[in-house]
Amino acid sequence: MSIPALYYDGKTSRAHRVTLDVSDGTAFIRGEAERSCALSELRVSERTRHAGRKVTFPDDAYLEIQDVPAFEAMLEETGFADSSVVRAQQSWRGALMALALTAFLLVAGYLYGLPLAAEIIAKIMPDRIERSVSTGLLDFLDKRILAPSELPPARQAALSERFASMTPPMSGTPAYTIVYRKSRIGPNAFALPSGEIVMTDELVQLMDNDEQVIAVLAHELGHLHERHLMRRIIQSSAVGAVVTLIFGDASAVVANIPTVMLDMHYSRDAEREADDYAMAMLKANGIPLAEMAHGFDKLQKAVGDDPSGSWFSSHPSTQERIERIEKAR
Repeated sequence: MSIPALYYDGKTSRAHRVTLDVSDGTAFIRGEAERSCALSELRVSERTRHAGRKVTFPDDAYLEIQDVPAFEAMLEETGFADSSVVRAQQSWRGALMALALTAFLLVAGYLYGLPLAAEIIAKIMPDRIERSVSTGLLDFLDKRILAPSELPPARQAALSERFASMTPPMSGTPAYTIVYRKSRIGPNAFALPSGEIVMTDELVQLMDNDEQVIAVLAHELGHLHERHLMRRIIQSSAVGAVVTLIFGDASAVVANIPTVMLDMHYSRDAEREADDYAMAMLKANGIPLAEMAHGFDKLQKAVGDDPSGSWFSSHPSTQERIERIEKAR
């Protein structure tokens, strides 16, 4: 069986009209160009619905097959078979299975792989990277949302000293600094990766007593202990975080902080972990958990049931959380 084809020698653009024959495991080209080659040395292009087939020689010369049905028959006669991947591509069932598997892997990676990777990366992230991220975030907030605190310095010092005197609930207490700010986002507190706990004047003024303020600070210290914010930023800036880890340049992560900040709500598990840390700290220091529940109740009423009602709300106080605190008393 002779198959008409166009032969290109790989050196010029000229097409040579030839025929392809196969005999005893060898391909023969005859016509305007002549050569032979063992079948085992030839590469046959994948079968597609609309494109032709191409046969490539070891020196990159190639044939463009003109009679594809005849060529398919020749391949079958010589025992040639497409790879399993190519056969799957030609099958609707195989394509659908591949699509379903890809979707499953993407979802599983997002739900389980990415959080695990973020936790690992956050634990090995150099301190200078965390400081750079925190500086960029605090600068952004100071320019757009926050203002210098109007709390009297003596009041700030009293709160900081009271919290510093607290016994930590477990070893490995992260280093922290309490930063006081006045804000346009109402009562709030949040922890930055390098250890700054930002407390707004409005939150201090909202609480009935210092114990309720201490409960909020303990909750934020719990976020620091578990490195929740760094993990959240890494998850939201996964590619930039990998670049940061490899090359030591925090600019990729810092550039994404404003976008991440607008949707900075911790997961339910992260909130529970921070609550557990705070409850353990209050118990270790003889502060009734009722103060924590009452403080979160006041915060909930101030910002509403929807945590998105408070910009950068890292501790949405829901009724479910208050009930959980009550049960732990």
